[in-house]
Amino acid sequence: MENRTEVTEFILLGLTNAPELQVPLFAVFTIIYLITVCGNLGMIVLILLDSRLHTPMYFFLCNLSLVDFSYSSAVTPKVMAGFLTGGKVISYNACAAQMCFFVEFVTVENFLLSSMAYDRCTAVCKPLHYTTTMTTSVCVQLAVGSYVCGFLNASFHVGYIFSLSFCSSHMVPHFFCDVPAVMALSCSDKHISEMILVYTSSFNVFFALLVILISYLFIFITILKMHPGEGHQKALSTCASHLTAVSIFYGTVIFMYLQPSSSHSMDTDKIASTFYAIIIPMLNPLVYSLRNKEVKSAFKKIIGKTKLSLWFGFYL
Repeated sequence: MENRTEVTEFILLGLTNAPELQVPLFAVFTIIYLITVCGNLGMIVLILLDSRLHTPMYFFLCNLSLVDFSYSSAVTPKVMAGFLTGGKVISYNACAAQMCFFVEFVTVENFLLSSMAYDRCTAVCKPLHYTTTMTTSVCVQLAVGSYVCGFLNASFHVGYIFSLSFCSSHMVPHFFCDVPAVMALSCSDKHISEMILVYTSSFNVFFALLVILISYLFIFITILKMHPGEGHQKALSTCASHLTAVSIFYGTVIFMYLQPSSSHSMDTDKIASTFYAIIIPMLNPLVYSLRNKEVKSAFKKIIGKTKLSLWFGFYL
């Protein structure tokens, strides 16, 4: 405990120290974050306002947008402030809080994506029983379960890592307090810590992936059994957006967390982290809105109502 409390703050080394890149990167990250906030909060508002979107699929999508907004907000504003002011110091408690929120919401997204796969499987494979299977209580239980798993996973990782000793080094070779980057600074024996990280991350990721793969196996078997033109296109279109989001999310998470620290290159990790911590929360609402006719129809409807209200307001 004595050694651990010697470190009262960390210094985030950031993406780059090149002075000429600070302002351009600040501008780029600001645009990305604005799109993320507008896209995800806009998706939530759209789903809440349009009664046609009050279905299990959009219930999960609403939660996914909330999660994307939350874990992006845990990381991106601090990165932007570092570019603008050069302030890269983060207190010990703030570092723990940032890590906790990030790990929690990433874990929630992991399990939400598997819940969405189960939902799509039920819709395609058992359409006649869909409303009785995916009831409101089932959807709420799956969502609450995802948040509980996220809280437990974050509490475990953050509690364990910040119980390690940090003797002297406090320079985090990253742009936020990510688990591998902070753990690498500890002067405690990290072998057990690394194994715990790999095993718990592997369990969370592969359990959710197993649910997703089994769900899509049943979906593709069902599609193959359909007669030509019976609904192949509709069945595939209901899954296309989800498959895109799954591929992007799990590709980067597996690359980042399911390898030993000896295989990590900090420059490569920073690029991967930028993608899953900052880019993916921006992409998800775009993927679901651009590839989804119902979302585009609801958006046009809301815009039409807004224009009509403004028109009447102007003339009245």
